[in-house]
Formats: sequence, structure tokens, C-alpha cells
Amino acid sequence: MKAPEFAYAKPGSLDEVFDLLDRHGDRARILAGGQSLLASLNLRLSEPELLIDITGIPGLAGIAVSGQTLRIGALTTHRQIETSAEIARRLPLLAQAVGNVAHAAIRNLGTFGGSIALADPAAEYPACAVALGATFVLARRGAERSVKAREFFRGLYETALQPGELLTAGEFPLAAADYRSVLLELARRHGDYAIVGLAAHARVAGGRISDARLAFLGAGSTPVLAVRAAAALENRHPDAQTIAAAQATLADELELPADLYSSRATKLQLARVLLGRALAALAA
Repeated sequence: MKAPEFAYAKPGSLDEVFDLLDRHGDRARILAGGQSLLASLNLRLSEPELLIDITGIPGLAGIAVSGQTLRIGALTTHRQIETSAEIARRLPLLAQAVGNVAHAAIRNLGTFGGSIALADPAAEYPACAVALGATFVLARRGAERSVKAREFFRGLYETALQPGELLTAGEFPLAAADYRSVLLELARRHGDYAIVGLAAHARVAGGRISDARLAFLGAGSTPVLAVRAAAALENRHPDAQTIAAAQATLADELELPADLYSSRATKLQLARVLLGRALAALAA
């Protein structure tokens, strides 16, 4: 199947982007890396009248640290995240996640902002952003606002972006030295979307876990923060009894929709296994 006919524009500034968005509204689509958008066009799942290519706009790519915040521009590619020394040292959860994003050819072109704005609940970055307490910067003509990651993802492929807005960056708070992170997922093949996955971030001191943020991917219509499981772990040693108590909460916390290959019961068991593995890795 071929893509429908559409017009194409490559603006050189954000003002030009906002002009086009004002003029075309929801009949326009933003093109960044295009790794998901082009597939949806070819499948006729999306039929815009205009593609707005933002790759020529300066200032929307790059990784920078300012004080206790690491900022990732929307046009930063997966490959740039994968090879960044700052990401590896300061946001190890993202460093672990990016190797699970599709394949090298996709990572060379796909962008951080594109993944976040798509809001696929089985993708790695949204869950990592929720686990790390990230904030997204949304710009519109003459103004910008910040939205916490947990509030940004509203539903299946649905976000807090309003008409005329563009996601320009993600800002991640840098954790203290006693925080640890782990990203685990299970997929049918490497590069496939995860059947279920877990982005875990927690303070580990004296062998005890506290302030845990356990964000599951592929477990609902958005990344799911398992707050009951985190509460069961608070200030406890992750022994077998504590892990079992945390695992027992997941049946009520995760939606885990069945699909063509896995039942809800199967996914729930996989989620419990991943939680156990993640806690063992955090405490190691």
C-alpha cells in the first residue's frame, strides 16, 4: 500500500511551524525522524494534507546538563542518546533502554521527541520518563509550558499536547549517587515491541529500597506507575517475602491487555518475573 497524497513543508524556524499549524490545524502532521509516521502513512492509518518537517530548525537537538537537570532536545536521535557519555553516566536508565529501541537503522533516524509525542505505551522512553520524573517542554507561539511525564500521557497515543503546540525537549532531574536504575523487558524477538517491560528507579541505601518508581510498559494504555508495589518495598530489604508482597499487588495495578500472542495471565506472570529480576538487580 502507498501513502496518500500530501503537501510537504520544511520550515526554518518555530514561528514558521506555528504559522503552518495555525493554518492547517489537525490536518497537518509533524515530521521528525519519521520512523513511525511514514509507516502509518503507508498503511493509510494517517492521511494528513501536510507534513511539516522540523528537522531544519536549529536548537531542537542535543543533550545538555544545567545544574541538576539534563535536557534532551526533541530532535535528538536514539543513536545520539545511545552514544552519549552524559546519558550513560547521569541517566543510566535511558542508556539501558535505548539498546532495546528497534534496530540500528531505526535508531540512526528516530528521535526522542518523536517517540514521546507518539506515546506508544509499549515504547521504552515514555516509561523511563515517568520513572525518572521527567518534564516535557511544550512550545506554542509566544509561550511555552512544562508538563510532568506522568501527566503528559493521557491514553493510547494520546498526550497533553494541545492544538498549535510542539514538544521541544525533555528535562530529567539528576538523582543522587545512591539511586539506581534498571530497564528490563521481554519481547518475542530483539527489536520488537516488548510484551511487557519495566523501568525501575529507586534509592538503595544500607541494603534497603526506598522512593521506588516502577513504570511498566506494555501494561496499559499509558506507562503504568506501580505505586502499590513501590509502597510494599518502602524502606525494606528486597528479600523473598518483600518481593512476593510487591509482586502480589500487580494484579490490581496493571491493565495488561491480551493480544494475539499472550493472554492477560501470561503478561501478569511476566510482569511479576520482571519485577523480581529488577529488584534483585537494584539490590546487587
